[in-house]
Amino acid sequence: MIPYYLGCPSWSENAWRGLVYPDEARSTDFLGHYCQLFNTVEGNTTFYARPSQATIARWAETMPDSFRFCAKLPGDISHSGDLRLQFEAVDQFRQLLAPLGPRVTPYWLQLPASFEPRRLPELASFIDHWGEGALAVEVRHPHFFAKGEEEKALNRLLLDRGVERICLDSRALFSCTSADASVVHAQDKKPRLPIRPAAFSQSPQVRFIGHPQLLANDPFIEPWLDKVAQWIEAGLTPHVYLHTSDNRLAPLLARRFHEQLMTRLPGLPALPAIDIAPPAEQLGLL
Repeated sequence: MIPYYLGCPSWSENAWRGLVYPDEARSTDFLGHYCQLFNTVEGNTTFYARPSQATIARWAETMPDSFRFCAKLPGDISHSGDLRLQFEAVDQFRQLLAPLGPRVTPYWLQLPASFEPRRLPELASFIDHWGEGALAVEVRHPHFFAKGEEEKALNRLLLDRGVERICLDSRALFSCTSADASVVHAQDKKPRLPIRPAAFSQSPQVRFIGHPQLLANDPFIEPWLDKVAQWIEAGLTPHVYLHTSDNRLAPLLARRFHEQLMTRLPGLPALPAIDIAPPAEQLGLL
């Protein structure tokens, strides 16, 4: 078992057939295949819609006890104004996911760019209401990245309460000059902000938004390999999630991350092998 959590933004990608899933895999089989390859997933799906109880029951049957489902709080909670008005909705959402037990961790509160420093009292009340259970927060307002008093206030709030500040790195994505529709769409939607490696809890959180060509990510991943290795050696348990613009190569980027991390940490176990050998053009190498 590897000493950290590594995964992708989702498991339900048809484009992964013949890449990391068997060609004949049914969509209902995707989660089972995914759990054989990775030990966590960034649960983007819950940001857009609450899953049904039947869906959660199926997930609970499929996910191993050691698996971690990083559930994003729904957008109507994080993006609908004052966070202090969302306590009931938060409690109901956590109850909905309760059948997954400890596999749901951490929950992510992904705040919009409109969430500005003057609203920090809302966040403090939200965290105080949250109570038990791991929580991580992603901010996008530029003042939280200006190294001034406003950023210091955010960091103090999170650190004092043991809430993680999510590390988002989109540099590789924005280094790409492709006119491909998926790249243009990703660059339009993803934030372009300074890097803030943080470890405010036992489980630092990293989101890496990559270049569509696999090898082009290497110079941007290099510092994260050193940082994640340091965290592991310090006894922390990082969560690392690898994206690409259309996420077609996300699982291969995640596996490449781990292979390179093995050079920093001798004795780090290899990930389970993939029997599929996709051609070079599928890997973005041509």
